[in-house]
Order: sequence, then C-alpha cells, then structure tokens
Amino acid sequence: MERWAFDRIKQDLDQKIILLSGPRQVGKTTLSRSLFSRYSYLNYDVPEHRVAVQKKDWNRLSDLVIFDELHKMKNWKSWIKGIYDVEGVLPRLLITGSAKLDVARKMGDSLAGRHFLYRLHPFCLKELASQMDEGECFRRLMTVGGFPEPFLANDITYYNRWRRSHLDIILRQDLLDVENVKQIQNIETLIELLRMRVGSTVSYAALARDLECDATTVKRWLTLLENLFIIFTVTPWSKNIARSLLKEPKYYFYDNGQIPIENTGARFENLLACMLYKEMHRLEDVEGKRTALHYLRTKEGKEVDFCFMVDGIPRLLVEAKYGDTNPSPQLKWFAQFFQKNTPQLLQVVGTEFESYLSREGVHVIPITKLVAYLS
Repeated sequence: MERWAFDRIKQDLDQKIILLSGPRQVGKTTLSRSLFSRYSYLNYDVPEHRVAVQKKDWNRLSDLVIFDELHKMKNWKSWIKGIYDVEGVLPRLLITGSAKLDVARKMGDSLAGRHFLYRLHPFCLKELASQMDEGECFRRLMTVGGFPEPFLANDITYYNRWRRSHLDIILRQDLLDVENVKQIQNIETLIELLRMRVGSTVSYAALARDLECDATTVKRWLTLLENLFIIFTVTPWSKNIARSLLKEPKYYFYDNGQIPIENTGARFENLLACMLYKEMHRLEDVEGKRTALHYLRTKEGKEVDFCFMVDGIPRLLVEAKYGDTNPSPQLKWFAQFFQKNTPQLLQVVGTEFESYLSREGVHVIPITKLVAYLS
C-alpha cells in the first residue's frame, strides 16, 4: 500500500532532517526504506548498529541514512544536530521512532529550524481511497483495525494474536526505554479500563480508585501511553482554553481493534476519531496549520462527539451514529454558538445509504463519503 507521506517526505529530505514518529509496527521503517534504493539503515536497538552510530560510521555515498529508535540514545537531539551542522543533509537524514520525537526537550537541543516532523498513523479510509474498495476498507478497519500487518492479513484470529504481541512489546520493552516503570500490571489494567470507556469522559479520580493509586500517578501513566502512541486525547471545547484543559477528557486508541467488538458504536466512534486525528496531524505536518480536536458538552448533557478546529476556527462539527440516519438536533443547537465562523455539520453513519442534507443544515453521510469533507 502506498503511504500518503511518501512524496512529501522525499521532497523535504533535500533540505531538512526528517523526524518520522508513530506507533510501533505502523510502517515507519517500510516507508523509510522505500524512499531511495541506496540507503544505510542503523537501528539503535541492534548492538553493532549502536556502535556504528556512536562512531558516526556509515556510508556517506548513500542517498539516505535511516536512524531507527535513535531517541533511546542519550542526548540524541544534540548528537544529530552536530551531524547536520557539520555535514548538512548529504547524505539525507531520517530518524524514526515509536515514541514521540517532539517531546522531552530535556533530552537535548530542540532542533529548531533543522527538521520537519511527520507522524505516521495506521491506515484510514482517506489514505486508501484510491487503492481499494471503500466498503471493504471500512469493513477491515472495523474488524482488524488499520495497522498494516493485520489489515493486509485480513483475518480476525491473526489480528487477535498480533494485538497481544504488539501491546506486550510496547509495555515490556518500549515503556521501559521511556521511563522506569515497575507497575506494568497496573498499566495493563488501566488500558483495559480505557477500552471499556471509549466515547465516554474519563475521571482521573475514578481511575485512581479502580487502580488503588493516586490521580497524579494515573495522569503520568496516561501521558506515557500517549507518548507511546497507544492512546490519544480529545478534550472538551471551551472559549477559555485553561478551563478546557481542566475538564474531563476522552481517550481513544490508535488501534481500532482494541475496542471490544461487541461495542459497535464505540468502535465506530473510535474509528472516526482516528480518521479526524490523522487528518489533523497531516494538516500540521504538511501545511503548517494549527489544529485541534475537541468534543462539545453542556452541563445539561447536550453533546456533539467532535469539533474539528483549523487555525482556531471550527471547520467541522461531527456526530458519530453507527446505524442512525436521522439528524441529531445537537448539531444544529451547538452551531448557533459559532455565528461568525459556522462549521459544516456532519452526522457520520456506519451503514451505506444515500447521503442527504437535512433542512437543519446537517449533512448525513456514510463514513465512506467522509473523505470528500476532509479534502
């Protein structure tokens, strides 16, 4: 499958260091190796490669040097900055990692002005729209998620085995590389609790009671899971940003198959969240936009699942309804608060039907038609 970022990364490599981050096994190394036929690949997890990195020993005639998991090296940002400042991008430099490469500034120089960041996500309908049937793509995303290996295998038993191994490696290898955490079983329990609460607001105090620890510890564990690309956060929208950050967030999974298969509505909402979050990062990484993804909720219980913001302006209000084609009145109700910049109102449904525009101005569409609204 051709990845959306291929051409842009190849173009940017001529001027900048490229940082390519994303979940483990999302296809970062495969994409990197496909950019040029002559490349040098150095994985910091491999002892002999680690020695070569420390000695700065690689083929300067390569078209591209790929440093995999370089963030595990102490002061890696200062190290790569030194390479760039002395040698430039001949050969081109690309760094991949399964932990966020744009965090933890204490690790060294921020690389300001020397790099572009790309975040690679699992497959989604938009990325594969021209490569396979949209209905089949949606079925696979709902069944086995969007990670390339299980998606292409297209087998639920294979996916279940892959998922257990995938999560186990993250928690027992990658997590320890980021922070010395001993309560692995508690973090596994936390993930299980989050799986059951997708689409619902999450109380740190409630999670702390369930895990028999304090709320500060829960927040730290959640941040670690975010930095390892297991979950991502959707916060409530508010004109007061500080107030927004203090309210209860929602958490969604990069791997859509993590949500219990019997909870179709939550799995569908998670899939939609992944698609919007991926588009948000594309706009930031490629076009330099400022984006955000929120949900809307009043004290009286009125709610809309997603508010997609671009440069501080609401572009889309989106409600996920797996099997309901009747327009939600909540969309129109919330639209009145955006008088100057009225967003498009979308109700996205998980079944196939003829799209229509309601008299309230709500576009009711199957998810296979969402791509047109994200272009």
